[in-house]
Amino acid sequence: MSADVHFYEPKDGHGLAHDPFNAIVGPRPIGWISSRAANGTLNLAPYSFFNAFNYTPPIIGFSSVGAKDTLRNIEETGEFCWNLATRELAVPMNQSCAAVPPEINEFELAGLTAVPSRQVQVPRVGESPVSFECRMSQIIRLQSAAGEPTNSWLVLGEVVGVYIARHLLHDGVYDTAAARPILRGGGPADYFEIRPEMLFQMYRPGQEPR
Repeated sequence: MSADVHFYEPKDGHGLAHDPFNAIVGPRPIGWISSRAANGTLNLAPYSFFNAFNYTPPIIGFSSVGAKDTLRNIEETGEFCWNLATRELAVPMNQSCAAVPPEINEFELAGLTAVPSRQVQVPRVGESPVSFECRMSQIIRLQSAAGEPTNSWLVLGEVVGVYIARHLLHDGVYDTAAARPILRGGGPADYFEIRPEMLFQMYRPGQEPR
């Protein structure tokens, strides 16, 4: 193999200063998930393994590395909300990932407003310009190719309610860059921001406008 290529087998370690896996698969959307425990305690936490997986019905999902409070809350209640993390909300989003006991309310910890939802009993982040109300559809414990269980769980939820700040809708089209969403990078503290100047358009073959 060429000396210009760094190759490694993950089972043997990467041999680098920082695991490159997260940097290669990135930047990644942030799953800023609000949930409520069966006893009513609120929780808010960001997850960097997050994305959308289906159109109809709309399904989003995130992976919990470890059985954290969010996972337990969703197992108990079957509900959660996703909230868009923006550049303006970067600091409180980061504060909400502090390692605190389950009884601590991260909404209060980060100085955010818990706004009641319409379809679920879990509040959304009032300061976020976009939120999804979700009902849990599946929780899947991830396993290796050999069938061995990992310490990670994929949580999938059907979106049953959507909130969009009207200033982000232009002629009925959602303006992604106008929301200034932030995404998780690969380094220990790396994030990226989407800005209008980063936009380029490319239509699928056969779908070019006439």
